[in-house]
Amino acid sequence: MAKTPPQQPAFNPLTLDQELCALALVDAPRIFAIVQEWDTDTEDPDGEVVAWGLAYEDGRVHVVSAGGRTQYRLNSPERAVHWFGRESGVTARIVWFAPPANPAFERAEAA
Repeated sequence: MAKTPPQQPAFNPLTLDQELCALALVDAPRIFAIVQEWDTDTEDPDGEVVAWGLAYEDGRVHVVSAGGRTQYRLNSPERAVHWFGRESGVTARIVWFAPPANPAFERAEAA
């Protein structure tokens, strides 16, 4: 019985769209939310999302309050937590979002 050599996979060069999506995935900042919690030691704790942020590879962050009225440019996500956790009886935390796995273009239809 003769052995057949394994098939070589065909090399398929990436399209420009695929290359750009791959670059966007590599360079994408991490997305996070800042939540505030209060009354955590009671039977009826509460909380809300108070800001959204982008964390860049070098540690810098850009944070916008949930209402869009306040913006911060800070050196770390932890500094953002500090700004939103200063009120007495309020705790602030970060909720990290997983990076997208399959970026794709969304093409708008021409009007």
